[in-house]
Amino acid sequence: MAFTAKDVMTLREKSGAGMLECKKALTDADGDMEKAAELLRERGIAKAVKKEGRIAAEGAVGAYVCEKCGLGVLLEINCESDFVSRGEKFHEIVNSVAKVVAENKPADVDALNSCKLGDGTVKDFITNQTAIIGEKISIRRFVIFETEGKIETYIHMGGKVGVMVEASAFKAGSEETLHDVALQIAAAKPSYVTEAEVPAEVIEKEKKIMLVQMQGDPKNANKPQEILEKIVAGKLGKFYQDNCLLDQPFVKDDSQKVSQVIGSKFAVARFARFEMGEGIEKKSENLQDEVAKQVAAMKKN
Repeated sequence: MAFTAKDVMTLREKSGAGMLECKKALTDADGDMEKAAELLRERGIAKAVKKEGRIAAEGAVGAYVCEKCGLGVLLEINCESDFVSRGEKFHEIVNSVAKVVAENKPADVDALNSCKLGDGTVKDFITNQTAIIGEKISIRRFVIFETEGKIETYIHMGGKVGVMVEASAFKAGSEETLHDVALQIAAAKPSYVTEAEVPAEVIEKEKKIMLVQMQGDPKNANKPQEILEKIVAGKLGKFYQDNCLLDQPFVKDDSQKVSQVIGSKFAVARFARFEMGEGIEKKSENLQDEVAKQVAAMKKN
């Protein structure tokens, strides 16, 4: 069966594959559009599998909020390069998957991979997008908030940092303040909302570190242990100020604490903060070695 240049373009638009790949698929499929699309998918999956061992340390954090259902999603998806992570196509992938999370409420990434998306599953979708983009793409993590209150999200620097905040007892007209709280979390990196949330073992560990530091200071050599412990107790205020959202100085006006800015407008029930790639070991490779590998690969092909 013959095919035209228009058929090649149609297949390209449908699959996202390159012109030459589409032409070859149509040739191998004797011009059958559906069979050619299937061949591209099969070949794309084969290419994607080869990329599974790569380190995906770039990417983006995205968010999705359904106000009618009182549900919000914060999601991180990784890729291999900053160039791809900044592209519109990659952000479309993040947004599509975030919406699936909201609709299906999966328990974890494995469950999410089995959810339906398009004509297949989320795993199929990610595998196909890996083949089209040419880099490993992987869903790293997500969190879902369901509430009768208010959800605010903030995405910083195109997805480098993402924040989701749940507010209860929300008073109308407090939207700007809630948004400022989301900005605060992005900038100041708190770990807890209030002092009461800090686990006892964390406090004890901090006290021990402070005590050792003070005992190592020659100025404290003659001070009794009980005095040092009282000084340490006083120093915990700085720890709370650094790590507890409501105790932090407000980033827009450090003469006020966040708790003072919020006042009675709402209560912060919880928050999530994702920093893209945190904890992932990035690939570090000598440039000369990388070029040599690429040249060797080209010679093989």
